Amino acid sequence: MVDARKELRRGVVVVGAGGHARVCVELLQSSGADVACCISSDPVTECAGVPVLEGDEWLNRLRQSGCVEAFVAIGDNATRAWLSEQVLDVGYQLVSAISPAATISSSAAVGPGVAIMAGSVVNAEATIARGVIVNTGATVDHNCRIGEFVHLAPGCHLAGTVTVGDRSCLGVGVSVIPDMNIGDDATIGAGAVVVKDIPSQVIAVGVPARVLSRTVGK
Repeated sequence: MVDARKELRRGVVVVGAGGHARVCVELLQSSGADVACCISSDPVTECAGVPVLEGDEWLNRLRQSGCVEAFVAIGDNATRAWLSEQVLDVGYQLVSAISPAATISSSAAVGPGVAIMAGSVVNAEATIARGVIVNTGATVDHNCRIGEFVHLAPGCHLAGTVTVGDRSCLGVGVSVIPDMNIGDDATIGAGAVVVKDIPSQVIAVGVPARVLSRTVGK
């Protein structure tokens, strides 16, 4: 870990220091943001060239030192949601990490704390709620509604007017035909094709996607 006695510059505080965080640090920097540091419980010294501080107590200390912006770079949806609330409670503002190589319609609505990776497309009048990950090459067509803390994995393709509930995860290469509704806390397995509505708190797989089981712990 970085020497905590050294003074850190002010800037965006990134929560997390894993692979997803490395991508998000680079996204933030590509949009001109100054990333102050990452916070993690893992024994690492840097993340994409940014120093890493160990322990959640740094959230308060950095806020008190004048840092006001934060980004939660955690892949797990439920954990990202929980940590985002902790960050807001401390008094930070959530910022988004959006690649300049993404295409976002001027009529789309994008919430705070969102990561939109390179090659992604968000089309007309789509809504991306807070804390969503639109991963590399994913596409969200017109009038889609993506709930809070959803993860659309690389290569997902959502046709028009699709609704995805809070904290749901669509795996690599999932395709969804128009007008489908996917509930909260659902998991759609990689490569699945959704041709009918998927309820909340289930795991669905296959072509076409069929419910396999209830989500663990639900």
